Amino acid sequence: MSRRIQDHGGSLNDAVASFGGAPGDWLDLSTGINPRPYPVPELPPASWTRLPEAADIAALEAAAARAYEAAPEARVLAAPGASALIAALPRLAQPARVAIPGPTYSEHAAAFYAAGWEVIERPGPGVTATAIVNPNNPDGRRWSASELQVMAQAMDLLVVDESFMDPTPADALAPYAGEEGLVVLRSFGKFYGLPGLRLGFAITGPQTAARLGAALGPWQVSGAAVHVGQKALQDVEWLEETRLRLAADRARLTELANAAGWQAVGGSDLFQTFETPDAVAARERLAAARIWSRIFPYSRTWLRLGLPGNAADWARLEGALI
Repeated sequence: MSRRIQDHGGSLNDAVASFGGAPGDWLDLSTGINPRPYPVPELPPASWTRLPEAADIAALEAAAARAYEAAPEARVLAAPGASALIAALPRLAQPARVAIPGPTYSEHAAAFYAAGWEVIERPGPGVTATAIVNPNNPDGRRWSASELQVMAQAMDLLVVDESFMDPTPADALAPYAGEEGLVVLRSFGKFYGLPGLRLGFAITGPQTAARLGAALGPWQVSGAAVHVGQKALQDVEWLEETRLRLAADRARLTELANAAGWQAVGGSDLFQTFETPDAVAARERLAAARIWSRIFPYSRTWLRLGLPGNAADWARLEGALI
């Protein structure tokens, strides 16, 4: 079995190494992170000077359960980012075959491979686990909650990564996830624009949550994450305003790309993937304007862009494309 390569956006060091300049010169559109983050409130000194109390973490998890409309029987577990959960999940079941439909986010395959699983793309004989990214990154493919519930019945372990579900939650499985062996992941950092806070959640059955919690260890999230996360998840007004803005910005991004001769493949309201004549050439064209984009090792034509965050950034992208 070949080694699984982890492929990510967001490395401005790679942009500098390949095309020059300094990190501060670049507009990073290689990620699917909200460019207008939740306004971080003033943190109480205890956020830095004391370990989080169990009651504080429980309050954060309760806020997440409400925000994600988790099923009453579900347990919501806070973690230091969805990536920590992705790394721990393959060790919840005996290694066998896992189906991960691709192309998709590479971290799931890398985690299962590291835990001794055979990773394939299509369900078949011997498949006991599946990992689904919904909506998929990078092409935006979606599975309905009913499809995933049927799939869960046939698997010992079903992981559904809803890291990009927050802007458009109609197909979210979180409200139906409460059984053992079904794990829904939510990323706080992407929609709220605060990836450096390192906060994510698993929504699953109580026993599965207990095993994941044991793997993560005590004080699995920081005091700052507890404080900021709880406040943000309860801010319904900011949530609704942000959903409307992201939808409008995605449409604007697609119009700019279409004017450049590119066609939308799909995406979410936090990123869009485009079919270009030549992805490497398209990236180089943007890089000449110090705009960093995302290309993929499995496609010569796909290029992914996140959203600019202000008028100057939009003008910069438009100037590079048109």
